[in-house]
Amino acid sequence: MWLNLGGRKDAMSTHHIETKLTEDGKLTLNDLPFHAGDAVEVIVTSRPTKTGNVDRYPLRAKPIHYIEPTEPLAEEDWEASR
Repeated sequence: MWLNLGGRKDAMSTHHIETKLTEDGKLTLNDLPFHAGDAVEVIVTSRPTKTGNVDRYPLRAKPIHYIEPTEPLAEEDWEASR
């Protein structure tokens, strides 16, 4: 992607790295495709940790039981009408 900045053309590139912190509060990045003196923007986003076999949909395939499914519902019982 090329940006036109006042007649100059400067290359704008994005480099994506996923890594883990080895020390609290410190992040070290090596072998970046940038040179000394290049201006860069760093955005750090945390990733959720995987907790193993957590069921994301615990109610999937569970039986549903309706109590009096054909009985009418009184007007005051509707939350949407409040």
